[in-house]
Amino acid sequence: MLRTGTFLQNRYEIISCIGSGGMANVYKAKDHKLNRMVAIKMLKEEFRGDRAFVSKFRVEAQAAAGLTHANIVNVYDVGEEGGVNFIVMELVEGITLKEYIAKKGKLPVREATSIALQVAAGLETAHANGIIHRDVKPQNIIISVDGKAKIADFGIARAATSNTINSNVMGSVHYSAPEQTRGGYSDAKSDIYSMGITMYEMLTGRVPYDGDSTVEVALKHLQEEMIPPRRISPEIPRSTEQIILKCTQKSPDRRYSNMTELIRDLKESLVDPDGSFVTIPTVNRDAHTKLLSKDEVSRIKKGSSMPGYDETPKRPSPLEELEKQEYGEREEQRERTRRKKRRTSRQEEAESGERIVLFVSIAAALVIGLVALFLIGRMTGLIGGSGEPAKQTEQASPATVNVPDILGKSEDEARETLRALGLGYKFTGETASDVYAKDLVASQSVEAGTAVAPNTTVGYQLSSGPSAALTVPDLTRLSLEEAQEALESMNLTYQVDTSRYSDTVQQGLVLTTNPGPGSSVHAGDVVTIYVSQGPDSSSVEVPDMRGKYVDDANAVLSNLGLYVYIVTEYSDTVQKDLVIDQDVEPGSTVPTGTAVTVIVSGGSATTQGQASGVWMCNAQLLAPDNWDGEPVRIILEQNGTETTIFEGTTTFPYLLSVQGQAGVTGGTVTIYTLDPTSWDILSTTVYDGVEFSQVP
Repeated sequence: MLRTGTFLQNRYEIISCIGSGGMANVYKAKDHKLNRMVAIKMLKEEFRGDRAFVSKFRVEAQAAAGLTHANIVNVYDVGEEGGVNFIVMELVEGITLKEYIAKKGKLPVREATSIALQVAAGLETAHANGIIHRDVKPQNIIISVDGKAKIADFGIARAATSNTINSNVMGSVHYSAPEQTRGGYSDAKSDIYSMGITMYEMLTGRVPYDGDSTVEVALKHLQEEMIPPRRISPEIPRSTEQIILKCTQKSPDRRYSNMTELIRDLKESLVDPDGSFVTIPTVNRDAHTKLLSKDEVSRIKKGSSMPGYDETPKRPSPLEELEKQEYGEREEQRERTRRKKRRTSRQEEAESGERIVLFVSIAAALVIGLVALFLIGRMTGLIGGSGEPAKQTEQASPATVNVPDILGKSEDEARETLRALGLGYKFTGETASDVYAKDLVASQSVEAGTAVAPNTTVGYQLSSGPSAALTVPDLTRLSLEEAQEALESMNLTYQVDTSRYSDTVQQGLVLTTNPGPGSSVHAGDVVTIYVSQGPDSSSVEVPDMRGKYVDDANAVLSNLGLYVYIVTEYSDTVQKDLVIDQDVEPGSTVPTGTAVTVIVSGGSATTQGQASGVWMCNAQLLAPDNWDGEPVRIILEQNGTETTIFEGTTTFPYLLSVQGQAGVTGGTVTIYTLDPTSWDILSTTVYDGVEFSQVP
């Protein structure tokens, strides 16, 4: 463990330990070079002596460092200090999805779908870059204080282009795909399986497979069918259940081909929750679930692969050693029990002969007596005296009936379904539903699949349509208590964010909300209240950017909380795109938010003069109103021609340095703020009259 105050590479100061995982400890640290807080994951001592493991740790960390996405915990740096390897990552304030589920029990459908869309978007980017996560689970998904889902810990992932056969690294067995459990080939479809298990837990509050040991859980993934999630939580829409079932097919060929297809169906489920757009590939009717032989089960417990896979011997992982130990202890206990039974059986054999003789004698006497009574009864007419055959008894009614699932059915269909099973029914009123259309069954008094006595009455409620939409009020400049009371009166839940500063809203008052004022929400939705901390009184030391590339200078100064303005001048002595000078003296201390102008070389004036017909723009675009870090699309329009300049997540002020059409002195720039989940346009900001000038 590292002590508080320890420095790594004379740059990262350890603040505190914030977590510990299977292979690393995680620390909160301050990056003094870029003046920001980061998270540092440091390899544990027991893994440091394994050169192969350390090498893979570094390679995989460097691969993850190439991923940049709003829903991925970014990796900034990979380093080594005193023989200890570590990864520097984005510090995300929040809790894990596992903790969030435990806190809420289970999540509403819309919220769970939103989280799934965000995580799937992050994984889509990773897969496109050849990176498979291989350990997707709620423990590796962080819900930030502003409600954004970020997937973390690509620590056991490896580049998909490398040899992935027989990887002996397995994530949490509760979420691992069958092919991972067998030790076989795993790819993007393995992440899709784990994604489906994670969605199952979000919506039901439990994992589909559980057991007393990792081996037991692993075998359930291989052999057992899961309980459909709607049996546990009937409010789950049909389309959402089908998405989960398709993700968790045991055969990878029957799952989604990629994350893009999964994202498409998740979005469709929000629009058409009862639709039948999810298609699961059919399976051969002649094929049956294959039960594994004892030899195959033994191979799984020992870490060997299944037939058809390379069975090159490999060193068992700590998990496999634990499973081997559990298996050995159970076999030893079974052998002791068998020996005890053999001793007991020999003692009982001698006594059993005498008991059999006595039993046979008594039985024979009873049979003779019954036959005699039957003959006497026939002769006296007491039994079948009329000579007519005895009447057949009516077929016995079943002892219990399983209640059917009537959710989403019309009232007539629901009644007919219940009547066919010998069950009664009772209409108990209407209820608002965002899942089921008006006049369809929205709830039933007895859960589907429950065994009940025949003629039991099942109550049902019909949907009266979606619950009334609510409008988020404008809470700006209200106290936190007033804002909380306003949201509670509307049956909205809230979370508080105190990380923002403002020069216009005094400390302790509401700065804004997410969703913003005027947004449409429903009862139970979460609204984030941002409370102003007043003006940012912190100060920073301005670094020397002279001789640096303009992009590097812009990034460093922006990360320090300074506003950057760029002016281009031609120079015969300074290379193009390098900083010539800056208007704030290097080393001076200034308040956060101070504007710093950097003068950048445009190259030699002589060279530029030869490049006639080039028209450039250098403009600073401010953040759109109510912008809260959402992705944006920036489009330039000149003479009726639109060009997309940028699309994705960025920071503001945004430096618009772009070449325009030759001879055109102006243009219009439009910034579209996009929904981070659906990428629908939330707002539009237009800059008219952006000037372009000819390069001399």
